[in-house]
Amino acid sequence: MTKIKALLFDFDGTLLNTNDLIIQTFMHVLEERFPGQYSPKDCLKFIGPSLKQTFSEITPGEEDAMIAKYRAWNEAHHDELITEYPDVVSTLEQLKEMGVKLAIVSTKRNDMIDRGLEVLGASHLFDIRIGACDVKNVKPDPEPVLLALQRLGIEKNEAIMIGDNSHDIEAGHNAGVKSAGVAWSIKGEAYLQQFKPDYMLHHMSDLLSIVKER
Repeated sequence: MTKIKALLFDFDGTLLNTNDLIIQTFMHVLEERFPGQYSPKDCLKFIGPSLKQTFSEITPGEEDAMIAKYRAWNEAHHDELITEYPDVVSTLEQLKEMGVKLAIVSTKRNDMIDRGLEVLGASHLFDIRIGACDVKNVKPDPEPVLLALQRLGIEKNEAIMIGDNSHDIEAGHNAGVKSAGVAWSIKGEAYLQQFKPDYMLHHMSDLLSIVKER
């Protein structure tokens, strides 16, 4: 059985709880543009896709202006609205000690990944991070996953792509790597199971046994 040498993590909603931040940011910009038309529940479907993908659908032709408004509010309220998931950092530290390579594969901007990692206190644990600035095509396209493998020097069968959204699982499938969903996804475990991840994590520490088993 092939040994798992690398874990590729989505960031928002997987390692750091940014759900409230994202929903409140969307509500702020959409309420201004479409008063009374969106609820926080409506904003759940915007978690996962890139901002470009989302605003291309709901405000075609106004993407750049809407993204700028989104980012301004999001950055101003970032640190106050994010929270940590249980045992994320301690598990990452144990994985690192086991010699597993760790990477971020996210659809968000690189500088905001770095800011989130700093708040989490986990910047030193990751070998690389792939953000929206590094690729032409974001998840579920396989490009970000394949670029991470290339930069890590890891084969497809030696990695797992981990995330809280369909885009993460599908990116793993499309790149030919195993995938894992996180049951703490705001969209729920049943939602993720539809996309047939190879593993479902109920706690961050589940990764320790998965890596040891292989």
